[in-house]
Amino acid sequence: MTKNVVPPGAYAEIEVPLLDLRPVHIPLMEEIKLAVNRVLDSNRFIGGPEIEHFEAEMAEYCGVAHAVGVSSGTDALLVSLMALGIGYGDEVIIPSFTFFSTAGSVRRLGAVPVFCDMEPRSYNLDPEKLAELISPRTKAVIPVHLFGQCADMDPILEVCRHHSLSVIEDAAQAVGARYRGRMAGSMGDTGCFSFFPSKNLGGLGDGGLVTTNDSALAGRIRCLREHGAEHRYYHSLVGGNFRLDAIQAAALRIKLRHVETWHEQRRSNAAGYIEGLSELRNDGLIRLPEELTDRRHVFNQFVIRTQERDALQQHLTARRIGTAVYYPVPLHRQQCFADIETANSHLPESEIAAEQVLALPIFPGLSADQRYKVIHGIREFFLETRTSG
Repeated sequence: MTKNVVPPGAYAEIEVPLLDLRPVHIPLMEEIKLAVNRVLDSNRFIGGPEIEHFEAEMAEYCGVAHAVGVSSGTDALLVSLMALGIGYGDEVIIPSFTFFSTAGSVRRLGAVPVFCDMEPRSYNLDPEKLAELISPRTKAVIPVHLFGQCADMDPILEVCRHHSLSVIEDAAQAVGARYRGRMAGSMGDTGCFSFFPSKNLGGLGDGGLVTTNDSALAGRIRCLREHGAEHRYYHSLVGGNFRLDAIQAAALRIKLRHVETWHEQRRSNAAGYIEGLSELRNDGLIRLPEELTDRRHVFNQFVIRTQERDALQQHLTARRIGTAVYYPVPLHRQQCFADIETANSHLPESEIAAEQVLALPIFPGLSADQRYKVIHGIREFFLETRTSG
């Protein structure tokens, strides 16, 4: 066990929030204000050049032919499903251990989410469990790149090609993540991104994006985001209002230029945590995140696991260290899905993870002192636990 190398109370006055956006926003504040004023002066709040430029810049960044701005990450999933013709009674295989919108978007269309267990090293959909869940009603698979690391896409894509299934990448937490040299959002039929403020590339409110290499599919998504109208008041499809606001696009264009710097800060923070907590991992007290072979993890979240999660969280909260549980209830155990057959499945890896995961502060601008306070607080907890035991 690592000895206590910090004098008691040395970091008592330091607060460590789970997320602090000020280090990201303060240096860019004047530039963002100018961009917002540019939109105000233009009077182009819906559509227009800010949207077009941002879409082109995101397409280039993600290495895809097309990017379509939409109103949120959830709506990116929803419009992708609609564009691919997913509807009532169709089955869509998704991981159970993820944020609600992955399943909620499927269910809103009358389709049926089929819950798959996770691979424990990455928290992502387990490709080895995928084939056994496919039925004649299966139409698509949504692999989620959870916490900032891509799912194991090659075997997923191989299974989906064999069964002629559509693939929607849920990359809401993984902008800039890579898998074997390919960017998140560039491998499936579509990729879905969220610009919720807490994301690695966060907006000033809600926003999202769909990426694709299929020109016809991109056109269909653009039509669907405008109530299914390619020309105003002439509706070839029943779509929705899924548009990205021009002010969001203007701010995101500025932030996109800095996102790689922020990724590297997150990765540096992760390396610091791993170094500082490795002895606890080696002693079997905690499990640390892994960056798997041929992947680039961008650490939207830094998630540890311990059987003493709740007590550790209380210990850190008392020391003014922010944490969060992503996610306390896997989707197949959510009450709103109780009528779905696979909701009654036993998905052991997802269920165990829900009892053990704890996210630590990882945001860009996290100071070395803040990071060390987190490390010290975790060490302190296990030292006290061992002493009292």
